[in-house]
Amino acid sequence: MKSYIVTIVLGFLLLSPMQAVSHDKSNDVSMEATVSAIRETMQQYVYDPKTLRTPEYARIERSLIKFAETQPSKDDFVAYFNRLWEDGPFSHVQLSNATTSADNLARYLDSLNVGGGGAVLNWEGSIAILTVTTMMGQDTIEEVNTAYDSIMKENAAALIIDLRANEGGAFAVKPLIQNMISESFEAGGFVSRQWNNTYTRAPELSDLTKVAPWQGWSILKFWRDIQENPLVRIQFSPNEKSYSGDVYVLTSEKTASAAELAVDAVKRSGRVTVIGETTAGKMLSQKPYDIAGGFHLYLPVADYYSVQQGRIENIGVKPDINVESENALQHALKLINEG
Repeated sequence: MKSYIVTIVLGFLLLSPMQAVSHDKSNDVSMEATVSAIRETMQQYVYDPKTLRTPEYARIERSLIKFAETQPSKDDFVAYFNRLWEDGPFSHVQLSNATTSADNLARYLDSLNVGGGGAVLNWEGSIAILTVTTMMGQDTIEEVNTAYDSIMKENAAALIIDLRANEGGAFAVKPLIQNMISESFEAGGFVSRQWNNTYTRAPELSDLTKVAPWQGWSILKFWRDIQENPLVRIQFSPNEKSYSGDVYVLTSEKTASAAELAVDAVKRSGRVTVIGETTAGKMLSQKPYDIAGGFHLYLPVADYYSVQQGRIENIGVKPDINVESENALQHALKLINEG
């Protein structure tokens, strides 16, 4: 078995073991053919085709074509591709060696457990500190819900949610937010190629309210819905019982993707004080595709616009109190103790 980086849906960076695939002729194609397959897949699926008509994208493609002519190893090609896209015009683009088909990977992700520790609850006296390092995994969702049960049972004086090392994932966002709010609110919407091929403007709140809020926990269903519909509406509704005390959220420049959606949404709710640094500005929805040569290409298939601030990609979410991330926890504790 091998491990490789999977960046998915509302997520960014997740290690996932997968079954190896059998060797077939698709692994024997030239690197030039692989570059062509990457180009065609991007042209067909990336969230906004206009992003592929930029000098930044043209620079990456020229560099990749030139490198492919040297006939590098698969590992070297993957490493070079990913280095190029570190400074790409948009986030959530990554190449990996395939160890299964993209369809198998997608099915696997729906039931994925990350192995525990995605959400860890600690206490500083009567202050609850919930550290959430990924939004991925069924077990992370369970850990978040269990943590809130303890927080409410112990009647925590305040809650600190630490997202400083959280680079995204998927649906652990839902219980993280729904366990702390008392009223439903609109968070934002994902826009697909259909939207970008039809409109030259960002979606507005009136556009969101014309469609039903997205429901469910399936990554597969989410991917299908964001590609089949121009706009997918994200709304958060409270659980039957939710925490009503003061909430502080800690951020860093590494806080990314689904974690940025969470930070933006809690600011929209009016329930929290955000402390730390502006987040990474990597907020797109991503899906894997099979690529000739035995690769997976992860591409953004939808952009996200929040009701709170609009687009988050390449911008990030600003904190309410700007401090260096390593000092954010102590700053929050000081505010609570002085309050």
